[in-house]
Amino acid sequence: MSSVSQLSKRFREVLFDGLWIANTNFKDQLSDVTLEQAVKKIDSLNTIAMLTFHIDYYIAGIVNVFEGGDLEIKDKFSFDLPSIDSQEQWEGLLHKLWMDSEKFATLLEQMPDTKLDEVFVDEKYGTYQRNIDGMIEHCYYHLGQITLLKKLLKNQ
Repeated sequence: MSSVSQLSKRFREVLFDGLWIANTNFKDQLSDVTLEQAVKKIDSLNTIAMLTFHIDYYIAGIVNVFEGGDLEIKDKFSFDLPSIDSQEQWEGLLHKLWMDSEKFATLLEQMPDTKLDEVFVDEKYGTYQRNIDGMIEHCYYHLGQITLLKKLLKNQ
């Protein structure tokens, strides 16, 4: 299996269907989250909706680069979730996450393995390999937070 195929598989695991690392994935964890749970604030913690937006923000930003565009995302905007006031808006955010994630995985699969060693946008960001690995790790980090938030909400 090529390196990009392995990376795409790992990315799909954390987003869609994996159980190996965390015994869960984003699709599993978010599938039963209601609007009320998604936007419920617990102390100073981020909400599930905010973390969902945050992860999609970075995935969509990297997709833009994969498609030949510029790196337009900025950390300072990565938690700027617009107000979510309806189930339809919550479902829209989830749909965007699933579509952007599928596009990320598909574009990654289409890359030649040699691309992984190339500079990602600017030398200060390292290589494509570093950024793709970082995206997968970032997803697992926030998946853990979402899992814990769901437990806290259930106990309230």
